[in-house]
Amino acid sequence: MKKSLLTTMLAGLLTITACNSTTINSEKSMNLSNKEKAVALLNSIETGDQAVVGYINPAKYTQHNLAVGDGLAGFGAVLQALPKNSAKVNVIRSFSDGDYVFTHTDYNFFGPKIGFDLFKFKDGLIVEHWDNLDEKSTTPNPSGRTQIDGPTAVQDLDKTIENKALVADFVDTILVKGQFDKLTSYFDGDNYHQHNTMIADGLSGLGQALEAMAKDGIKMIYTANHKVLGEGNFVLSISEGAFADKPTSFYDLFRLKNGKIVEHWDVMETIIPKEEWKNTNGKFGNL
Repeated sequence: MKKSLLTTMLAGLLTITACNSTTINSEKSMNLSNKEKAVALLNSIETGDQAVVGYINPAKYTQHNLAVGDGLAGFGAVLQALPKNSAKVNVIRSFSDGDYVFTHTDYNFFGPKIGFDLFKFKDGLIVEHWDNLDEKSTTPNPSGRTQIDGPTAVQDLDKTIENKALVADFVDTILVKGQFDKLTSYFDGDNYHQHNTMIADGLSGLGQALEAMAKDGIKMIYTANHKVLGEGNFVLSISEGAFADKPTSFYDLFRLKNGKIVEHWDVMETIIPKEEWKNTNGKFGNL
């Protein structure tokens, strides 16, 4: 009888750790960047490559996806539950910020999904993971854009700090405090590309969408911003709040140019009830 995937993964990790606690499989793998390791780990969901699980610290791996058990055992159990040959992974964008790597991915993971993943590294190994997943839309938004198309190349590395500060201020001032009279100062007129499935380009499109939601009695509320990460002209904001009266996690990715927000992608995920959590680490724990 064949070993389960989980058993094989854990056995392999124990062997790796016993042989050498400071190396991973090969000298070549140690030369990979944290970004490359994170992308390789995500790709392994599709390929089944067990070697890259060695990029996770076997003694400490904290999981913040509330539907997944903690540690390597939880990760392995999810992979084992996937229908055979069903998983597809296409990492569209990947970025690094200090000890963190965040990615924007087109998945087939128990069905078509779009997701953001955030990994924390320590000493070259992944020690923590957060994510946000939502169903993939089958149609473009009112401006013909999808949830994942648009620029992917990182530019303006010298402006990372100021771009992160601008997004942090935008989220706090506009999304959390609701000071919409200051909205236009963050944008270059109506030059704003939107990838939210329900909203058209420009501030005009945003205004129309908010008006339509208000008419239908739908509220989108940001109560706290937990993390702002960035690399060059791309900045990710992780916030919590509520959408349509349901507790919600908001991951918003912004592209900036010349000190203005010019593009936006997002994933909103309803936070499952606490009695359904498979770990106790919290959706935003340690951020």
